[in-house]
Amino acid sequence: MTLDEELLMDAEDDRQTIEYIKNYLPQDLKERFSEEELYYFLDVLVEYYASSGILDAKPDKDGYIDIDIESIAEHLAKQAKKDKMGTFDPEELRWIVEGEMEYGESLEEEEGN
Repeated sequence: MTLDEELLMDAEDDRQTIEYIKNYLPQDLKERFSEEELYYFLDVLVEYYASSGILDAKPDKDGYIDIDIESIAEHLAKQAKKDKMGTFDPEELRWIVEGEMEYGESLEEEEGN
């Protein structure tokens, strides 16, 4: 696979992730976040996962990895403020984190079928 093909696949995956998150958000938050903000938060999430060690964590005996959604949402809020994207409520950002995780789980379920 060429670099261009890989970049196109990544862009398409990001687009599908954002669409899933938009549909996952409760009605009162659907208008709260612009598409640009959702892409920003997706990028911050990916960076967080890569740097936090979550991706290297060992699952427990039931196959689960303990992920603290609240601390991830707080990280997103802090990073957005630092990057001058605005002030966001971590409680609202939880929906983005949960939506991204649900999307990942839905892909795993599809692959398992």
